[in-house]
Amino acid sequence: MSTDTFDIVFESISALYVLIIAVTVITLVVDKRDPVKTLSWVVVIIMLPIAGIFLYLMFGQNFRKRKIFREKCRFNSDHIDTIITRQLYSVNSPFADNRPEIAVNRDVVTLLLNAGRAPVTYNNDIRILNDGRETFEAIFTDIAAARKSIHLEYYIISDDSLGRALADLLCQKASEGVEVRVIYDSVGCFSLPRRYIERLKRSGVEVEEFMPVVFPHFTSKINYRNHRKIVVIDGAISFTGGLNVADRYVTGTSKLGDWRDTHLRIEGKASHTLQAIFITDWYFVHHVQLDEALYFAKTEPKDGVAVQIASSGPDSDWASIMQGYFSAITKASNHIYISTPYFLPNEALLTAIKVASLGGVDVRLMLPFRSDSKTVYWATRSYITELMEAGVKVYLYYGGFNHSKLLMIDSNLSSIGSANMDIRSFEDNFEVSALIYDRQKTIELENRFLADLEQATLIRPADWKARPARHRFYEALARLLSPLL
Repeated sequence: MSTDTFDIVFESISALYVLIIAVTVITLVVDKRDPVKTLSWVVVIIMLPIAGIFLYLMFGQNFRKRKIFREKCRFNSDHIDTIITRQLYSVNSPFADNRPEIAVNRDVVTLLLNAGRAPVTYNNDIRILNDGRETFEAIFTDIAAARKSIHLEYYIISDDSLGRALADLLCQKASEGVEVRVIYDSVGCFSLPRRYIERLKRSGVEVEEFMPVVFPHFTSKINYRNHRKIVVIDGAISFTGGLNVADRYVTGTSKLGDWRDTHLRIEGKASHTLQAIFITDWYFVHHVQLDEALYFAKTEPKDGVAVQIASSGPDSDWASIMQGYFSAITKASNHIYISTPYFLPNEALLTAIKVASLGGVDVRLMLPFRSDSKTVYWATRSYITELMEAGVKVYLYYGGFNHSKLLMIDSNLSSIGSANMDIRSFEDNFEVSALIYDRQKTIELENRFLADLEQATLIRPADWKARPARHRFYEALARLLSPLL
């Protein structure tokens, strides 16, 4: 190739290269997303053009705005819309005879009805489960007693002793004629061997993978994961919370120590909402709409706990779980307790927490001293200085790895679910959280939170200021990259 020809080719490639970068940056700007997130992507693309564009294609596209998951929302929309309309009138009627916890949280309830299509259910017996052993003993007991259907949806299922015990039980129930369906996430279960899945299928269990990550669709699907943890048994009993299916959720790990987590067992109408979420997800992965009449058990009305199941993801118009938390935090008058393994909030939620604390609300945030993700660990720590400056009490939990995702406000509202208090959970992943409007159950969670604080250390401003300079650098770098995580 002559020198002139080489120069022409090189200049053409360079021009195309610059054009691709320019088009990608313009696309980001026109997308009108969070300015901080947009700026982070622009910096990455300019500094690392080839790698930056590749990362953007994998992780940066705004699928909520493009509504590519709209087909996922077809299930039972008319029926749910009727319930929502009726409850919006009931909750906001001046003649409504609501329990105090609903009345004081009327704005939160209304927001989730509007933004999340999340009906409120009043007749629920709930049991708070405080560790993996207690949780899976309860789940296995209820699965063993199932008579009609078992529906499971998990981000992680491992081929270890707990995962194999679950498979044994599911295969047994399928052989007894119980309908068993499982949805597992492609990324969370990336290492799950095919033999595990094939064994379930041979036994009559219906199994579907959520958004398989295979080339060429890899780049458009890796960022939008099903992080939900849902079990629904006979349409009457359900479980949700923070625990996946793996030994470490029961026994902990040598690196992180004991695994501290929280789950919820529900018996009552709130199980119907979790069932509807599962059936919607099943339609998305299997393209078959299950007959709702067969999977919603009739429950006798009773005066139980009020629960509102909120779900969110790129298939919804609004980040309803985040918005629900924002509304609840801004209305707090006495105290806010938060436990989360990963704290990477957007500016709105961060501001709400700081404003609440500056306004005299007792805000306590418990983070794990150790983490299973180094980058997220440093990004989380980058927020501690400004939180303490606003008067937030920040604690580091030393009793192992605290993976609980909890929010408790003024002893009348609490939340247990799969959503971490981070951008990925609020914007990108498919998540579910149970908001509990009940004083007794919220106080039970608050008492456990305060007990966990006995294994935690309050960060003192002077000690924090004296941390090594390299830690400050790690925090700053991770904070810059946090919108991309």
